[in-house]
Amino acid sequence: MRIIALANQKGGVGKTTSAINIGAGLCKLGKTALLVDIDPQAHATYSLGIELPAGSGKTVYELLTGKATLPELLAEHNGLKVLPADLDLAAAEQELAAVAGREFLLKEALDGLRGFDFVLIDCPPSLGLLTVNALVAAQAVFIPMQTEFLALRGLAKLLDTVEAVRKRLNRGLEVSGIIGTRFDSRKVLSREVVERLKGHFGGKLFETLIRENIALAEAPASGKTIFEYEPASHGAEDYLSLCKEILKRSGKV
Repeated sequence: MRIIALANQKGGVGKTTSAINIGAGLCKLGKTALLVDIDPQAHATYSLGIELPAGSGKTVYELLTGKATLPELLAEHNGLKVLPADLDLAAAEQELAAVAGREFLLKEALDGLRGFDFVLIDCPPSLGLLTVNALVAAQAVFIPMQTEFLALRGLAKLLDTVEAVRKRLNRGLEVSGIIGTRFDSRKVLSREVVERLKGHFGGKLFETLIRENIALAEAPASGKTIFEYEPASHGAEDYLSLCKEILKRSGKV
């Protein structure tokens, strides 16, 4: 089982879009996947059309606070298993701040999990306790980055956090994938940023670039993945290609 955290403290980079559509794409390719939404904004949960009544007690918050076990909380969207979130999760960082071993809560909750080829953790756009929990639980970090001018701005802080977690809490953690998003081959700037990313990250940058595609922005409003919303779009083509690349790199083809 491969556990991957998708992280970037910069919002609007396609992190949740990538988490959802990588999970769906892996399922489409015959793999089993679990999407863990650990973002209090719950965008992954809402984008898949998963509706949770207020105070349902069926979210990752209950898992982290020990009020429920993982099997009790799982939802499903077209074959993709989902551990949903809601706004209650915003209180978790403060509530758990005094808990001994607070950085290991998600890892401990996922220990013993079986039956999945991949677990994808959609992190919040911050570097707080919830993101640290995801990094401690994960084996790999994927960083979605827009192919735009400010792409590398603030990245050093994220890489420092990953390195600190690796040294102190999770020696097996590594940044193993950079996902270029909102790519427009017609723009010189997009091509230049891709070259900068290649220079900075080398082979960690996935060859597949996610092209700018309006369908990717529209799909969440329908509660659908890109493969359901517009299967013939560039977005569907790109994410399926990316999933094949992930399988190849993971040795799970």
